[in-house]
Amino acid sequence: MQRIKRGDTVEVIAGKDRGVRGDVLRVMPKVNRVVVERVNIARKHQRPVQAGRQQVQPGIIEFEAPIHASNVMLVCPQCDKPTRVGFRYEEDGTKLRVCRKCGKDID
Repeated sequence: MQRIKRGDTVEVIAGKDRGVRGDVLRVMPKVNRVVVERVNIARKHQRPVQAGRQQVQPGIIEFEAPIHASNVMLVCPQCDKPTRVGFRYEEDGTKLRVCRKCGKDID
């Protein structure tokens, strides 16, 4: 089980966007990176390209670039603070994420 999942609210703890909160749009576990809404905005100059029947619109495109997972911290929904994530097992064997600050379940 991963510490950060898609849809979680995280806070950036390092880099140019430090202190900004946003929702996780995508998780890339193989490279240990996450894409966070409105964080690490990059610009790409797009040429007009015709791919099949669709034509790509030219111009400068802004998009959220991936950020390393160690630079974000999960925000606990109960105590509303950035926290480390712990794990515990239920009696039926399911694994749950736990807030290290308040001790309540995240899932």
